[in-house]
Amino acid sequence: MKKVLALVLALVMALSLVACGNADNNEGDDGKKTFIMGIDPEYPPFSYLDENGEYNGFDVEICKAACDLLGWDFEVFSVNWDQKLVQLDAKECDCIWSGMTILDSMKEAGYVISAPYYDNTQVIMVKEGSDIKSSADLAGKVVAVQLGTSGESLLKGDLADMAATFDELTTCDSFLKCFTELDSNGVDAVFVDKPVAESYAAKNEGFTIIDENLGAEQYGIAFRADDAELCASIEDAVAKLVENGTYAEIAEKYPDIVNNLIFLG
Repeated sequence: MKKVLALVLALVMALSLVACGNADNNEGDDGKKTFIMGIDPEYPPFSYLDENGEYNGFDVEICKAACDLLGWDFEVFSVNWDQKLVQLDAKECDCIWSGMTILDSMKEAGYVISAPYYDNTQVIMVKEGSDIKSSADLAGKVVAVQLGTSGESLLKGDLADMAATFDELTTCDSFLKCFTELDSNGVDAVFVDKPVAESYAAKNEGFTIIDENLGAEQYGIAFRADDAELCASIEDAVAKLVENGTYAEIAEKYPDIVNNLIFLG
């Protein structure tokens, strides 16, 4: 009996430690709420690890400013983008906020989605001098796309006929790996979100973005089904950032995206 009680006690203690480590028990030592933001750490200019080893980007800056207004402590959690909703459901973070495309499938699954804040399109990135000049030239080519993205969904859905002409569709777990494959000639083109392509091309020579938009979409923030109140709190804080000029001030740092931010018109 003593051994059974000891095992039960050990199990209870283990479960307690797990509970303390997730976003459901998110009160800091100072008694303030800790808001945990789930991001893709390789998604500039929205979210990325900068040269100082700190998380940065437009979405990160806006979230931190919103938390400051609300009097919350702020933390960043790096998600596996293909598993982002699984990690959100597991309460490893409070939201997914990282240039995330709003999909009907998310709403149908019960997730609470914020109002859209950015208008996006998909584009094709190739190396300079490539014979690919439009999506029609992708026939017989090897194309890379990031796992779990709207681009992958498009190529397996509305643009499946186009994808069927590819010699191969390669999936990578980050856009950075897609671009690395392109640079090393492992693939012929990358199907990618326009602001990410523009940000990468601005910092790295030898790449060209095909002037063809291949799917309109909007970015939003995803919360769990029972977190409508949390979503409303964040939206209210962002509205105040827009009103007091902080939103525009932060946006000016990111010229690649500023013209497509909905709140700035």
